[in-house]
Amino acid sequence: MIDSNILEYKNLEPLNVSRETFPQFEAYCELLKKENRKINLISKSTEKEIRKRHIVDCAQTIDFIDENYNICTDIGSGSGLPGIVIAIIMRIKKPGMKFHLYEKSFRKCEFLFSVKEKLDLNAEVYQKDIFKERNLETDLIITRAFKPLPIVLDLAEKNFKKFKSVIIFLGKNKKDFLKKALSNWSFTYKEKKSITSSESKIIKICNLKKNEK
Repeated sequence: MIDSNILEYKNLEPLNVSRETFPQFEAYCELLKKENRKINLISKSTEKEIRKRHIVDCAQTIDFIDENYNICTDIGSGSGLPGIVIAIIMRIKKPGMKFHLYEKSFRKCEFLFSVKEKLDLNAEVYQKDIFKERNLETDLIITRAFKPLPIVLDLAEKNFKKFKSVIIFLGKNKKDFLKKALSNWSFTYKEKKSITSSESKIIKICNLKKNEK
């Protein structure tokens, strides 16, 4: 891997992301760009900044992920962002952690399965509509660019029998979403500023419970 590519991952070093993951990040980037010519996985305009806009953006959640967790579920996985990126990191940090990738598109699931096989990741791909699933169990629910926070929380409560926390990326309207969510739910949360966008934050929600009316 050339030095210029290594430099694009420098923001991950304070987060204790092993440099051993960088070649796998590069392999994933190449697979993404190649398949993106056939189906819409990521915006064409972000291909030139794929490492910052997608890989680093997803990888920065790693300090929110409890290494005691055994299962991480990516809902609306799409092209594998963030599920594949986190699975690459945890392949070294905690090889036993399992990743469940839910995506209803057959073509995208084909891509996810090929990435999982080629990179030897501890993941399962489910070609299912997550909104139609019931009694799911996981430790962590994670999602990026899928649905607004209120819908994600509703989904977690209705479709999962067991989960410990939810990680979601919030954009510039983050305060409004949090305020609205707190009027209907009680939960504790941590937040961190995104290292890739000044307008974004990452939120980790725990102890989720719907307020009684």
